[in-house]
Amino acid sequence: MRFPLFTLLAVLLTSIASATTLQGLITNLQGQPLPFATVLIKGTTIGTTANASGAYSLELAPGHYTIICQYIGYKRTEGEVDIAGVTFPMNIVLSPLKLQIKEVVVKANGEDPAYAIIRQAIKKRNFYNTQLKEYTTDAYIKGMFKTRSTPSKFFGKKVDKADMGVDSAGKGILFLSESITKVSYQAPDHLKLEVISSRQSGGGLGISFPTFINFYDNNVTAVITQLSPRGFISPVAENALAYYKYHYIGSFVEDGKTVNKIEVIPKRTQEPLFSGHIFITDDDWRIHSLDLRLTKNYGLDLMDTLTIRQTHVPVSAEVWRTKDQVVYFSLQKFGFDVVGQFVNVYSNYNLHPNFPKDFFKSRVLMRYDTAFDKKRIGYWDSVRPIPLEKEELKDFHEKDSTAQARRDAARSRYALDTLRKNQRPPSVGGITWSGATHHFFYYQQDSSITSTTLFMKGLLQNVEYNTVEGLVAKVSGSITVPLEEDSKLEVLPVFRYGFSNTHFNAYADINYVRRKRLSATSDTWNISGGKRVSQFNHAVPIVPLINEVYTLFLKENYMKLYENWYGSAGYTHRFESTLLLGAKVTYEDRMPLENTTDFTLFKNAHKQFLPNHPYELANLPFQREQAFLLEVRASYQPGQTFVEFPVSKVAIGSKWPTFSAIYTKGIHGIAGSDADFDKWNFSINDKQNLKLFGEFRYHVGVGGFFNNKYVGIPDLQHFIGNQTVLSTAYLNSFQLAPYYRYSTSAPFYATANIEHHFNGLLTNKIPLFNKLKWNLVAGANAFYVNGDNNYVEAFAGLENIFKVLRVDVVAGYQSQAKTRIGIRVGLGGLLGGLFTLGNGGAN
Repeated sequence: MRFPLFTLLAVLLTSIASATTLQGLITNLQGQPLPFATVLIKGTTIGTTANASGAYSLELAPGHYTIICQYIGYKRTEGEVDIAGVTFPMNIVLSPLKLQIKEVVVKANGEDPAYAIIRQAIKKRNFYNTQLKEYTTDAYIKGMFKTRSTPSKFFGKKVDKADMGVDSAGKGILFLSESITKVSYQAPDHLKLEVISSRQSGGGLGISFPTFINFYDNNVTAVITQLSPRGFISPVAENALAYYKYHYIGSFVEDGKTVNKIEVIPKRTQEPLFSGHIFITDDDWRIHSLDLRLTKNYGLDLMDTLTIRQTHVPVSAEVWRTKDQVVYFSLQKFGFDVVGQFVNVYSNYNLHPNFPKDFFKSRVLMRYDTAFDKKRIGYWDSVRPIPLEKEELKDFHEKDSTAQARRDAARSRYALDTLRKNQRPPSVGGITWSGATHHFFYYQQDSSITSTTLFMKGLLQNVEYNTVEGLVAKVSGSITVPLEEDSKLEVLPVFRYGFSNTHFNAYADINYVRRKRLSATSDTWNISGGKRVSQFNHAVPIVPLINEVYTLFLKENYMKLYENWYGSAGYTHRFESTLLLGAKVTYEDRMPLENTTDFTLFKNAHKQFLPNHPYELANLPFQREQAFLLEVRASYQPGQTFVEFPVSKVAIGSKWPTFSAIYTKGIHGIAGSDADFDKWNFSINDKQNLKLFGEFRYHVGVGGFFNNKYVGIPDLQHFIGNQTVLSTAYLNSFQLAPYYRYSTSAPFYATANIEHHFNGLLTNKIPLFNKLKWNLVAGANAFYVNGDNNYVEAFAGLENIFKVLRVDVVAGYQSQAKTRIGIRVGLGGLLGGLFTLGNGGAN
């Protein structure tokens, strides 16, 4: 049948031309646009998708076509047209679906007929998931998010709206990109993406990875796993009936096939579940289309809402594939009101690509064409299946022009003079607390402007206190000199003075890092030397700030220090494959230190400070000694997949764990070195996302001393203990163990750290925790040296408290002490893993 509501102009206008652009608006009966409606040439997958305003455009050769237009919730319409001419206007009006409630047999228990349809769809789920053994398709990907409101300040700092690219009212597009990517797939899990073209408004790589959301999977990954590490349960998953209720809405007939509309209703809140509608065809029970939603009440994190709309179309007599997919999201946090959309349009499906034998052998997941970012505007206008909206056209034009103007201006003398003139002088607040920065601007060889940067850390942030040095005043900072590509030279000087022991220490690190842009390969050279204060355990079991609090308020001096003149030189090379090889030589002239003050804020006559020498190692004297050390290390995660740019490759992940090895040699006699030992360690660490069952993490290791003729206290194998309420590195520490009690030079030891993050499993059955999204975490840590030197602890706790905190109850069995039970507080959860409590010695 012909389109009954196409405009008359669409039928009458014709002209002679070599190509015709079919374009117009898709609306409902009330004239409201239908965003991202699908337009197809019948019998093919050739077509286009309307934009958010309902506008569409499709370039065709002159001829006779049957045009199909469909939109979820509306009656699919098709019509025959003869077109010719440069532009062929054709507006399309769709009518709402008139669903029929077909006669069904209602069971005695009153079961909704939707359940019978869903059971059939579940039976066919695996067939459709594995039906297609290989294919190729072209994917157009557009990502855009914009702000509808922007705060004037964020965490006390003024928000620069102009720098964000939004207007004075805080509204505008924050990010916009589009790309064309060829997708190649071969069962069971081979995937290869070739980025033909990509661009981002204002410059950048943009988004070129299609968001594959497969509802035939039991566990659905919605865009990125960070939205919910557990994934989300599909409405047609094997166990879907345990999680969802279903309601039959009605059916309609399309191409002689009955399509059932079913409402999907989660049974319980705080489970990772969808709500909305799914359309299932009769007899073959496949997904026809869907409109499903995720919210914060159903396992969604970071975002407030996420809506997924998919349209599936036949690409052969037996195979249906996703034609277009739109993901909408909204987020309101900290005064920002952000909305956005990710659009994927798939075309040119080839179900028999006949891949060469070694096509997937290289493990390159994504390869960028050499000219991926060189395409001109005319190219994009010819290949883009979705017309850009007015605000998108404006954003591309303005930001690209601005970026080019900045690049041009960056090579001008005026720009250099302006940068130098407008640089703010250091402020009192910066020098005393937040830090002070100064830039020295100059031209690079390519005539662009760069700067050498001087930074000084705020003086008050550098103030420390310990029982050895008393009040410590420290000046530290950095000098960074950018070099070719992404290389740099960095100098990190430190000056330190202890007012109680009147010792002055000064040292500096000099790092030269050489790397190529968009490359993981790097070479790092390091030279360091001077006089410093170090913890006996170089792994830094307690950071200065925590030690200060315990010393001043609780009269506990856990940090144990020694002083040393030292010099070191090292080199590290990181390969594209993530293999890392490094070597380092260090010379130390080590000197003991003693407590020189017992000042505390709260006097306690019943407690005494412990000596600076680790009391657990009282039988090991520490006198002035020299040590010349050689360290060789390697780490490697095999099985990497890669993103390949025109001039480099970057590893992006592997299913394998990371293997690490360290060998340290204490060389006797060089420069009077007393050290004489051979120390080794081998470890494996990994984390495995088990979806609905949470995430399992582990770190296991073995090590020891081949030779222990002379091992100074700093060179012993120290296990990272913790005697404070604040947790240290979870997968490399022992939360209740003393800092030095178990230090050893034994020929062999073994360690194990394991923990399981339930990510909502179990706690989502407890109403309060369910609402707060506090998640259970549990695990155990242990090491073994011998029958007299071993330790085991088990813990259970809650994480994701305010998105950042974690609290554990820990029970520790110690071979040299009574069993202890303690509370530990640290960082953990959705955002907590992005931060650290700090790391650094007393340097």
